[in-house]
Amino acid sequence: MAAKPDDVAEIQPVALTDALGERYLSYALSTIMARSLPDVRDGLKPVHRRLLFAMRQLRLDPDQGFKKCARIVGDVMGKYHPHGDQAIYDAMVRLAQSFAQRYPLVDGQGNFGNVDGDNAAAMRYTEARLTDVAQALLQGIDEDAVDFRSTYDGEGEEPLVLPAAFPNLLANGAAGIAVGMATSVPPHNAGEVCAALLHLIRFPKATIGKLVDFIPGPDFPTGGELVESRAAIEEAYATGRGAFRVRARWSVERLGLGQFQVVVTEIPYQVQKSKLIERIAELLQEKKLALLGDVRDESAEDVRVVLEPKSRNVDPTLLMESLFRQTDLEIRFSLNMNVLDGGTLPRVMNLREVLQAFLDHRHEVLVRRSRFRLANIEKRLEVLEGFLVAYLNLDEVIRIIRSEDEPKPALVNRFGLTDTQAEAILNMRLRSLRKLEEMEIRGEHAKLTAERKDLNRLLKDEKLRWERIAAEIGEMRARFGEKTALGRRRTLVGDAPAAMEVPAEALIERENLTVVCSDKGWIRAFKGHLEDLSELRFKTDDSLGYALRCESTDRILVFASNGRFYALAGDRLPGARGDGEPLKMMLDMGDAEIVQMMVFKGGRKLLVASSDGRGFLVPEDEVLAQTRSGKQVLNLGEGAQARVCALAEGDTVAVIGENRKLLFFPLGQLPEMARGRGVTLQKYKDGQLADARVWRWADGGWWRGAQDTNLRPWKGERGQAGRLPPPGFPRARRFS
Repeated sequence: MAAKPDDVAEIQPVALTDALGERYLSYALSTIMARSLPDVRDGLKPVHRRLLFAMRQLRLDPDQGFKKCARIVGDVMGKYHPHGDQAIYDAMVRLAQSFAQRYPLVDGQGNFGNVDGDNAAAMRYTEARLTDVAQALLQGIDEDAVDFRSTYDGEGEEPLVLPAAFPNLLANGAAGIAVGMATSVPPHNAGEVCAALLHLIRFPKATIGKLVDFIPGPDFPTGGELVESRAAIEEAYATGRGAFRVRARWSVERLGLGQFQVVVTEIPYQVQKSKLIERIAELLQEKKLALLGDVRDESAEDVRVVLEPKSRNVDPTLLMESLFRQTDLEIRFSLNMNVLDGGTLPRVMNLREVLQAFLDHRHEVLVRRSRFRLANIEKRLEVLEGFLVAYLNLDEVIRIIRSEDEPKPALVNRFGLTDTQAEAILNMRLRSLRKLEEMEIRGEHAKLTAERKDLNRLLKDEKLRWERIAAEIGEMRARFGEKTALGRRRTLVGDAPAAMEVPAEALIERENLTVVCSDKGWIRAFKGHLEDLSELRFKTDDSLGYALRCESTDRILVFASNGRFYALAGDRLPGARGDGEPLKMMLDMGDAEIVQMMVFKGGRKLLVASSDGRGFLVPEDEVLAQTRSGKQVLNLGEGAQARVCALAEGDTVAVIGENRKLLFFPLGQLPEMARGRGVTLQKYKDGQLADARVWRWADGGWWRGAQDTNLRPWKGERGQAGRLPPPGFPRARRFS
C-alpha cells in the first residue's frame, strides 16, 4: 500500500448531524453577535458602530462640513464592514431619519425618505455628518476608553463598543431578528432615562415601580398616545417582555352648522402614512366603516389626515374607536429587551438591569480614561521637570550641548535626568528659552500636578467616581433632556381606555335589501325595501316564491327537503340585474328542494318536521351553517323528506295530514333538540304530514270563519290521529 504524502491532511469520518449542528451553531452565534442584536452598553449593532466610527475617522463632526454618503459607505465597506453597500446605506439612512430615530445619530442633507415609506435618494446624491448625540457616543474613544480589535482584513482596528456617554439603547431603541431570537426595544425620552439613572446611582436597589415613575413609557419620534395601563407597563419592564398600545393623536375641528371633521396629527411609530390611508380607503370601499364618509391626506411637513364622518350626528369618539379596531391608527409595539450583555451573552434584561449595565459601562470608561489621562500626565510631568532642570542650569546645559560629542549621556550623568527628559531638552527650540516660557512651564507643571492628585484620589474612591458619573449624566440631561426642543416628550402618556362597546353598525355598513327567490330557486337581492312586488319579472314557467326584507348584514336561512339548514350572507347575494343565480349553485343542496326561507334573527325556536310525521323544536342559533354543505338538523327516515320549518311562537301546535285529519296539541309536548328524528306529531294509517304550525290558542283560528267555530273537538294530545277539519278550512291542506 502506497504511503500518503505528508502534505495531505488525514480524513476523519464525522456524523452528518454533528457536522451540521456545529456549523449551524457557528452561523447562529455569528448572526447574533455580529449582526442582529445590539450591545446593551452603547445600544448599537456592529454596522451602526462601524458607521459612526468611520464618520469620525473622516472628521465629520457636527461643526464640520458634509461629505457624500457614497464616500462614507465606501469607507465603511472597504475598511470595516464587508457587506453590500446598499445594506450599509440603508442602515445609515435610518440613523438620519427623524421619524425613525428619536435622537438621530446622522445629520443628513438631501432626500432621506419620509413617513409615507418613500425611499431615500441614491447615496451619490445625499450627504451626511455626525450629530451631537453621535459625538457623545464617541466621546473619549481616543483615550483608551474601550477595547479595539483588528478589522476583518487585519489592516486596521475598530472599537468593540463605543464609550457611550449617551444612553442610546433606551433612548433610540433597537430592533433585530437573529437565529432563534429577536429584540425589540422602543425609543424612550433621554431626559427621563437620565433621571432614572441618577436615581439608580443613589439607590442601587430601586424597584421597577420607582424607575417607572421616572420612565412612564416609550417616547416615540412620531408622537401618538400611549394607552397602556400602569400595571401592564410595570410588568413589561420587570420581565423585559411585553407590549405597549399606541394610538394616533386626533382632534375635532368644527366646521359650522353642526358639521365637523376629525384631524389626525400624529400616527403610531413605524406606521407608513400612505399605507394607513390606503387601508382606510379599502375598508370604506368594502363598506366596513359605516360611520366614516371620506378620508383625505392634507399633510405637508406635518401629518394631517382628515376624516369626514358619514353625518354630523356621528359620535367622533365612536368613529375613532371603530378605526382603532380595524386600522393601524392603533398598534401594539412589542418590548423584548433581548440584548448582548457585555458584548458576548444574549439575554433578556429588565429595565433596572439595562440601566445598571449602562452605568457599569460608564464606570469602566471613567476608570480607563482616568488611567489614560494619568499616564499622559505622568509623561508630561516628567518632561516638564526635565525642562525646569534645564532652566535652573541653563548655562551648563548649553555648554554640554556645544562641547560634548554625545550630549545626551552627558546630560543624564550630569543632572540625573531620564532618557526621556534628556531627549526633550535636546529637542527644545531656542525660542523656548525665554523667561516667559519658563513661567508657562511652571504654571503647567503646577496645574498637571494638581490634576494628577485629583485623578489619584478619584481612582482610589469609588464614591467620587459615581459622583463624577452622576455629573456627566446631569450634563447629558441638560443637553438632550426634557427642557430642550429635541428632548421634549412627544408621546402623550394617557390612561388605558375603558372597554367601549362598539355597535356592529360602526364596523359594517348596513344596507336595506329585499331578497327575492323564485319557485324554481333563482335568488337575487334588490337594494331597499320594495313595496310593490307585482312588477317583478321571472323566467318562463317561474313565479315568486319568497320575498324577504332584511339588511346587508343579515343572514338568510334556507331549510331544504334533505333536513339541512343552509346560510347565505346578505352582502354576498347576487344583484337585482337579470334573473339572479340558481340557489343550488350557491349551496351544496344536491337534488333537495327549498322548504322554507327566512331571515336569521337568533334567540328564536323553530319547529321542524318530516313527511313521516315526526319533528321537534330546535334553537335557531343551533342551525346556523358555516359552510356551503349546510348543517344536518332533521334526520329522515326511509323515504321521508323534510316538509315543515316554522317559527315556534305560541303555545299550540297545529298539524294536518295528507288525509285531511287536523290535530291541535300543546307546544310543551314537543322536545327541544339540536339534531335527530324527533317524536311523532300525528299518527297516520295511510298518508303523510301535510303541514304544521305554531299559534296562540287564545287567538282562535286563522282561516275565514274560524272565529265562530268551536275548536275544542280538535284539541288533543301529541301522536293522536286527529279528525277532519271544520267547515271553511282551506282544502289545500296548508296553513299558509
